[in-house]
Amino acid sequence: MNVLPITTAEAKPWIMQKHYARRMPCVQYALGLYDKRVLVGIVTYGTPSSSPLRIGLCGEGVTVLELNRLCIEHANKNAASMLVGRSLKQLPTCAVVSYADTAQCHVGYVYQATNWLYTGLSAKRTDWHVEGMEGLHGQTIADKTRGMDNRAQAMRDIYGDAFSLVDRPRKHRYVYFCGTRKERKAMRDSLRYEVKPYPKGETRRYDASAEFATQPLLLEC
Repeated sequence: MNVLPITTAEAKPWIMQKHYARRMPCVQYALGLYDKRVLVGIVTYGTPSSSPLRIGLCGEGVTVLELNRLCIEHANKNAASMLVGRSLKQLPTCAVVSYADTAQCHVGYVYQATNWLYTGLSAKRTDWHVEGMEGLHGQTIADKTRGMDNRAQAMRDIYGDAFSLVDRPRKHRYVYFCGTRKERKAMRDSLRYEVKPYPKGETRRYDASAEFATQPLLLEC
């Protein structure tokens, strides 16, 4: 199997139809895992939406990317770690952050297998919730009121008692440094989060069975 750059357009069906979030993130780098000529998984990286995170991770002067989508459709149990590990080698010098969603029973074993640093749980926050729309990401629901002055009130006007604010499940946060040995050491020394032992626990896979046509490679890998 090979890991090669792909376009955002090639990654989009995987993100929108197979990944549980069903939402397009900011994508700056997209890479695909190919089994011979067939695309069997994708990973994408982009600028984190949180500006405090971009500055707070290692301070100013360090480029921060987020591994924001990972989706695999392959019987090989090592396919995910293979894709992540090889894709990191194709990124520029940067600090990479990624999250394992506890709400999806994810612990982050793929990050542990590829030697990321574990820096604990994300901060406590609230999400917008609408009864009957539990399958949608909170931010997807919030998009309906983008640009409005009082967005929470607008949501109440639209959905009435079905709308509420709920505690957001905290996520396991992992960090990885890309670059030369000297660059990685400098970023590691500037890391502002405490490095902690890896968490353990039960995990489960989400349903990624949606099917769609993909463009095969024109040349054999």
